[in-house]
Amino acid sequence: MVSWRPTITSVPRRVPLVPSVLLCLALAACDGGVHGTPGGTGLRDPYFPRAGNGGYDVGHYALDLGYDPGTGELTGTAVITARATRDLTAFDLDLRGLDVDKVTVEGRAARWNRAGQELTIRPHDDLAKGETFATTVRYSGRPETITDPDGSKEGWLRTADGALALGEPVGSMAWFPGDDHPSDKASYDISITVPEGLQAVSNGELRSETTKNGRTTFAWRTAEPMAAYLATVAVGHYTVTRSTLPGGLPVYTAVDPTQVTASRAVLAKLPEIIAWERYNFGPYPFSSTGVIIDRPGDAGYALETQNRPVFPGAPDTETLVHELAHQWYGDSVTPRTWRDMWLNEGFATYAGWLWQEDHGGRTAQKIFDEVYATPTDDATLWGFAPAKPPSAAYISERPVYERGAMVLHKIRQTVGDDRFYDIIQGWAATHRHGNADTAEFTAYVQKMAPGKNFSAIWKTWLYGDGKPAHP
Repeated sequence: MVSWRPTITSVPRRVPLVPSVLLCLALAACDGGVHGTPGGTGLRDPYFPRAGNGGYDVGHYALDLGYDPGTGELTGTAVITARATRDLTAFDLDLRGLDVDKVTVEGRAARWNRAGQELTIRPHDDLAKGETFATTVRYSGRPETITDPDGSKEGWLRTADGALALGEPVGSMAWFPGDDHPSDKASYDISITVPEGLQAVSNGELRSETTKNGRTTFAWRTAEPMAAYLATVAVGHYTVTRSTLPGGLPVYTAVDPTQVTASRAVLAKLPEIIAWERYNFGPYPFSSTGVIIDRPGDAGYALETQNRPVFPGAPDTETLVHELAHQWYGDSVTPRTWRDMWLNEGFATYAGWLWQEDHGGRTAQKIFDEVYATPTDDATLWGFAPAKPPSAAYISERPVYERGAMVLHKIRQTVGDDRFYDIIQGWAATHRHGNADTAEFTAYVQKMAPGKNFSAIWKTWLYGDGKPAHP
């Protein structure tokens, strides 16, 4: 994610719970055949405790959407295939706003209830641990634009000629029901029907495009696991370019016509950037790449939506490097909780430093020294440690990005270049298409460099308060 720009053209960004058990008691029906319990309403994430849900693991989302930019109305059918991780009498999905018209589980009508962002569902038959089940939710309405704790906008953003759906950290629940937490990744099929003449772009690969009765349906598939916050839909007028990189990787770029000229030079560098990142970070983790470039002002930040990052206007080179680096760090290796955000942003920021170093700009050491020279009383940088933002409002602030990058540079200083690149490539490979947290990262670094002592780095640079005494 990119919303501000420090050193290199910089780069960042309760309501009361109503547990499923209360619904179960109200229905007096919790003594089903498997004698299960309700799933949890939220995973108690350190910063977004109500995000996500317990009791199941989603394997696949099939979203069939229709959108009318004139009225702002969205209609949707979501088929969510999941596996119960315990016996369940009820379970929850995250869905904010919108009207639920019908819910079925395994083809049979299910009872449901709404409370805030929780859609609580009681299937006709209880679900046994290990059972795979399909839930279908039909819904409609005008999806919301959500204001994050840091003041940025996400969810469903209406644009001059369509809409843009962005989900970091909890905006996906504004346009489809699901398990809206980074720890539950799934594959996706997303079909979007829009008025003929408009286009609808999403993640993964375009499987089909069909027009009938004045409306066009675009069907997209994302086979590799994806966190809900990385899903996107962009509706509008776009100049689309398809190409293939050496080795066969498909590239799909969608650029607002007003941004084509401004974007031409930077997009010409995309093959070089991907090749450089493959060399430094390891094999590209997904089956396609590309970008979506909308108009300036359509969003307040760039975002690393999987396969195809979104940019509000033509990006500069460092921003494109940053968001594409997220495909390894953030999209493939996804944080286990939002407390681990620095594993996304520190890596992507340091990728920008490395790019400069390898392309005739400042060395990473020079950038590190310039950042370290920030006055001690500058709370925007030294106000908190990268691994412990004080609240949800701070997970996209400078310490997460720049101090996160400084942690990586300290590791590089300690182990040398050869071992450093072994570490960052190995980290991406070990947790490919999975989740990881900060404790796993520090343990991995120590494992990869057993003769080195990193305790001072962790204590001072990763978890320490204030400006470290020595660079």
